[in-house]
Amino acid sequence: MILYAIRGATTVEENTPQQILERTTTLLESIIKKNGIDYKDIVSIIFTGTKDLDAQYPAVAARKMGMVDIPLFCCQEMYVKGSLEKCIRVLMHIQVPEPKEVKHVYLEKAKVLRPDLANEVLTIAIDGPAGAGKSTIAKIISEALNILYLDTGAMYRAIAYKMLKSNVDLDDYKRVIDILETTDLQIRYHNGKQKVILDDQDVTSFIRTAEVSQAASKVAVIPEVRLKLVDIQRKIAKEHSLVMDGRDIGTYVLPNASLKFYLTASLEERAKRRWKEMKEKGMEESIESIKQSIQERDDNDQNRSFAPLKQAEDAILIDTTGKSIEQVSEEILGHINSFLHER
Repeated sequence: MILYAIRGATTVEENTPQQILERTTTLLESIIKKNGIDYKDIVSIIFTGTKDLDAQYPAVAARKMGMVDIPLFCCQEMYVKGSLEKCIRVLMHIQVPEPKEVKHVYLEKAKVLRPDLANEVLTIAIDGPAGAGKSTIAKIISEALNILYLDTGAMYRAIAYKMLKSNVDLDDYKRVIDILETTDLQIRYHNGKQKVILDDQDVTSFIRTAEVSQAASKVAVIPEVRLKLVDIQRKIAKEHSLVMDGRDIGTYVLPNASLKFYLTASLEERAKRRWKEMKEKGMEESIESIKQSIQERDDNDQNRSFAPLKQAEDAILIDTTGKSIEQVSEEILGHINSFLHER
């Protein structure tokens, strides 16, 4: 006999016995149907509820369905700030004689917990100027949704890194394009973390310097560079649910993204954030110098002829000035929760 554990979750709008029982019953019926389960296959079921649910034990729904001889157990879900509210989770253990593919089930607003199990790819585009918090927020969102995070900026940094190592004049577009044609760039994931592989070398830890950052802004204005990297990005987005951040994701790379966000912040705030980040890494640079660098990058990004930085018409604008990372991520997750619940 082979033992399997099947997960599932659902939510209710109201903390009432009727809704708890109805939604739990629907969840159990869906798990049983999708996995072709007979009651005799069920070893046990563990139910959890968030702290805002106390009107009824969800296990009562199983009893009412006729699971009178199956061990059932209810407990409270650990509370984490910003977590999904009014949520009921199920862990069903089954034992069957032959190997089978199990299907986990997430209903109602609980779909946000596992969008990777949805019937369609979920693509979230986050755009904005340098220092607005895009990468930090994108990583948090990807972890919360259990989907990939594609750092497009790292891809441009990798190309810039190669040009700098090759002593190429970045204003010599022909030379840049020539080297680009023989460049192999891949994005791989190891333990959920993105790795940038340039010509078979992992350069992930080498592309975060101020010099590479400035060079990346210059190579990014070259259409041939963008076309090569956008092709890679679109191929990844076709196959995986993901969060992608950059400067033209919602307008050019993924114009049909499931959801689009445009993050911004004042120049002063962005400069302070970058200064603090660099200081923590042991790099010393004045705030004024960083501010000038960011302003120059803004000008390059916003005025380039090919796919300039701008807010997509259907993007949700979020000003992060004076807001904590937690506040911004919760705001974005709120929009995503609403989207998943409505679709």
